[in-house]
Amino acid sequence: MVTKEIVIKNPTGLHARPASEFTRCAAGFKSKITVNKPGEKAVNAKSIIMVLSQSFVMGSTVVITAEGEDEQLAVDTLSALADSFSE
Repeated sequence: MVTKEIVIKNPTGLHARPASEFTRCAAGFKSKITVNKPGEKAVNAKSIIMVLSQSFVMGSTVVITAEGEDEQLAVDTLSALADSFSE
């Protein structure tokens, strides 16, 4: 299992368009991938509804966790993607 904490830098948070890109990217991995705010319940990162339900706003700390054969690549890719939303 690989876990990484990131901070949402996008001024509008992880709203519809970035959340859609994030979940589409997550769906491309074989690993089970979850996201959550520290101390809160983890949700399926491959589900747009579940990701949007977390209300990740600018400044939110997000924990990305992956477990499976491509877990490291999944966490690294999704972290980089989330960081790119601020550009």
